[in-house]
Amino acid sequence: MDKGLEALGETLGQARSLPPVHLWNPAHCGQIDIVIRRDGSWRHEGALIQREALVRLFSSVLRKDPDGFHLVTPVEKLKITVEDAPFLAVSVSRVDDALRFTTNVGDEVDAGSEHPLRVETDPVTGEPAPYVEVRRGLEARLARPVFYELVEMAERRGEVVGVSSNGAWFSLGPAS
Repeated sequence: MDKGLEALGETLGQARSLPPVHLWNPAHCGQIDIVIRRDGSWRHEGALIQREALVRLFSSVLRKDPDGFHLVTPVEKLKITVEDAPFLAVSVSRVDDALRFTTNVGDEVDAGSEHPLRVETDPVTGEPAPYVEVRRGLEARLARPVFYELVEMAERRGEVVGVSSNGAWFSLGPAS
């Protein structure tokens, strides 16, 4: 792996707690060749970043700004490319009244008014694309098996099927 990428990882530290990236306003330092693919994999200069700890570390300093996605530290802001959503929801479970999603980078989030669930439908294919907000505008696209689990949990309300979580109702699509 590129020594510069390793150095950036070391600069960010090893703590899993989420840093306050929304409070940091460093100067924009350019773009780094990191791409988060639609399948949830992270790539640097085309090569897969295989160290899970490094991916989790980078994900903790990811921020979405009006001009795109950035890795942000108190002193640097580097733009990266995200093909779809930066995270992938890889599991869902019902915990009391909440639907709890776990992402490919280890985040857990309970869907509700603060973490809404939404489904976009491709106008050509009709294929659903479901997402849950993880934090501050960063979303996780639900993996297909996770969406199928939601459909199994769904109930019909009129002409719509959906799920409830933390007192909020989320439509999954038309009942037909």
